[in-house]
Amino acid sequence: MSDPNPVPSVTTPLRIADIRSPEDLKNLDIPELIALADQCRKEIIDLVSMNGGHFASSLGVVELTVALHHVYNSPKDKIIWDVGHQAYIHKLLTGRFDRMHTNRQYGGLAGFPKISESPHDPFGTGHASTSISAAAGIAAGRDLIGGKEKVIAVIGDGSMTGGMAFEAMNHLGDLKSDVLVILNDNQMAISPSTGGLKNHLINISLNKTYNRLRKLIWQSVSLFNNDLGNSAQKALHKIEDGIKAALTPGAFFEALGLRYFGPIDGHNMEQLVKALREMHDLPHPKLLHVMTTKGKGFKPAEENQSKWHAHSGGFDTVTGKSLKASDKPQPPKFQEVFGEALVELAQKDIRIAAITAAMPSGTSLDLFQEALPQRFYDVGIAEGHAVTFAAGLATQGLKPVCAIYSTFLQRAYDQIIIDVAQQHLHVVFAIDRAGLVGEDGPTHHGAFDLSYLQPVPGMVIMAPADEQELRDMLFTALYQVNGPVAIRYPRGSGTGIALRREFLPVEIGKAAVVREGSGIALLCMGNMVQKGLETADSLRQRGIDAAVVNMRFLKPLDTGILEKLAPKVSHFAVIEENSCIGGLGSAVIDHLNAAGLQHPVLKLALPDAFVTHGHMDDLYRETGFDIPAMTLKISAFYMP
Repeated sequence: MSDPNPVPSVTTPLRIADIRSPEDLKNLDIPELIALADQCRKEIIDLVSMNGGHFASSLGVVELTVALHHVYNSPKDKIIWDVGHQAYIHKLLTGRFDRMHTNRQYGGLAGFPKISESPHDPFGTGHASTSISAAAGIAAGRDLIGGKEKVIAVIGDGSMTGGMAFEAMNHLGDLKSDVLVILNDNQMAISPSTGGLKNHLINISLNKTYNRLRKLIWQSVSLFNNDLGNSAQKALHKIEDGIKAALTPGAFFEALGLRYFGPIDGHNMEQLVKALREMHDLPHPKLLHVMTTKGKGFKPAEENQSKWHAHSGGFDTVTGKSLKASDKPQPPKFQEVFGEALVELAQKDIRIAAITAAMPSGTSLDLFQEALPQRFYDVGIAEGHAVTFAAGLATQGLKPVCAIYSTFLQRAYDQIIIDVAQQHLHVVFAIDRAGLVGEDGPTHHGAFDLSYLQPVPGMVIMAPADEQELRDMLFTALYQVNGPVAIRYPRGSGTGIALRREFLPVEIGKAAVVREGSGIALLCMGNMVQKGLETADSLRQRGIDAAVVNMRFLKPLDTGILEKLAPKVSHFAVIEENSCIGGLGSAVIDHLNAAGLQHPVLKLALPDAFVTHGHMDDLYRETGFDIPAMTLKISAFYMP
């Protein structure tokens, strides 16, 4: 006999911890997908609260990521995340849940997609505006060999402001390949996005008449319904095109050859799944415009998206309040010292202008932006344009200061050479994040700037040993140099030296002996001076008397101090947080050879390899930059 009051069966929701691949999402309905998205969001909040990492961007694409893996078939279908700092949910859903606690940790998962880490990462990323180019190349390769897989590029966080994205879309429209570009539009990079494209997208998303008419079309009949005749489909497309042409500021993407769809709510799972399914079978380039909120689901991040773009960890998962023990105050960061000094100088000199490529807060130029907005320029994620724009300002008698991370300045190398140096224009390059940067890893380490700048004719290159020297070098760069000049300084806190407010010029091309010695001279660049002093102390315990020199300038090199030291010491060791190829060590060896000096030279520099991610202590130990390792190397070199 059947039970007259049966207990309704309850479907146990899929736990994120049980997901081994995106296949586990295929049979979920919309409520189940929403529940899974909620789990993902909580997991990311918990993860970053402990270990740190990129945060607000990942929270903004939770629903989009779940919907993508529900509709598409990774790894057969290729999903490319622009920059990749928003791919944490993607990693959770592609078999890496059990290892996510190692994210950005030494020996653990990378903070960005990485080909060698998972077959679900079809292209490694870390810099902006590359996804559409990579997707176009992957799709062209697929077409050549007769493949059927789908290719999706997810681009947002200001990356669409980069020129490479426009170049890629222009080419993609010509290729006519089946590629879906998803524009994750949160109107933010690290700081609020800038430029004409941002205004264009806002106008589209806020045009109520356009959205009402578009919604009516979508609700009335699917534009992709196979039951419709060709003539009816064409008529509907023409109606849609007419709406766009009449009510939006130009069919920008369509002019490039990508059929435009949207905007849709990037946090509405039902809309996302429907749209992605309808995109799936369209055999041509198309762009789906998705509106999202950076930091979605975590109130502190929604209210202050720039601050919560990335976090070092150690915060309450509800309030966002820091849980770290209150230690003694830390010295100011090099970035902060630079930003404050530049404002001080610019307030007295109307010729000084500041330029950044979507990094006002990261470079501390937000201080300049607030104090002197009329002379502040954020050009978007467009480093090449930033440099040539600075060159244009310089031709008009201004003193442009272009603040860009070392690893991002690599993207503007041609402009540095042709537009600035060849014309001998006075542009100051403030090279932030020089050297190793820790958990962000090889895409962000500033390991090559000394090597790539040294060959540029007329370029003055300097590196401060401490915060005071940074202030004085900035003053020197602005008022003692006529052509291109670069100041490179590391990420993070300075030495804590007391700062004088007065700016004093640094003599161009002059080093300084900071500790006398008679056995070996340690030639140190920038923040390596402090390591040189600590290593000298360690060497003294082994009976080695080491001089320590703050070289200050790579170019012009202080050849005089080398020749002055040559009679006093038998060996030289160069300590620089830059690639072992090029840089200070190579410059010293070249001069000693030219001068006929036969002193052996030991290079203590970064290896000819891409250094992994992790805590700085781990990276210094791996690359031989910890004091015990340097002591052993120098001892073996000096007393074989």
